[in-house]
Amino acid sequence: MEGFILWWAAHVPLSPRISVFLVSMIPLIEERGGLILARMLGMNMWEAIFWCVLGNILPIPFILWGLESVFHWMAEHHLSKMVEKLEEKATRNKPKIDKYGFWGLTLFVGIPIPGTGAWSGSLVASVFDMDTKKASVSILIGIALAAFIMTVISYGLLGQVIS
Repeated sequence: MEGFILWWAAHVPLSPRISVFLVSMIPLIEERGGLILARMLGMNMWEAIFWCVLGNILPIPFILWGLESVFHWMAEHHLSKMVEKLEEKATRNKPKIDKYGFWGLTLFVGIPIPGTGAWSGSLVASVFDMDTKKASVSILIGIALAAFIMTVISYGLLGQVIS
């Protein structure tokens, strides 16, 4: 992720707002990478949070309500192996979500470690037919948690939060 963020900052001639918004929409990078990029580009912390969270939230309804159609289209267009890999990823994470329910999904989205985030959480919720409203709220809380954690890390607030 760091290599991609460095590349983006050096080669993509877009405004910082658009850059962090778009980077925050990318699966696996999401707002975590957006906030790092925002800091590298010298963006104001609050503005960065706004654009990163907005970019991270935007794809979620499309995943929750449209994934089944996308998977069907992919299978028809000889991409069934990719569909199987995505479903396998969701299956691997299902026990964690089942064990803790709503809060399990929230933590899965909110704790910034590789392979987790809003995209993965939405994938899990969609594949396992979780209640869409409940999953949406859980994912939104997780996005807020991830934004808090990554803002503290990206903007060097750790010492200020602890003291």
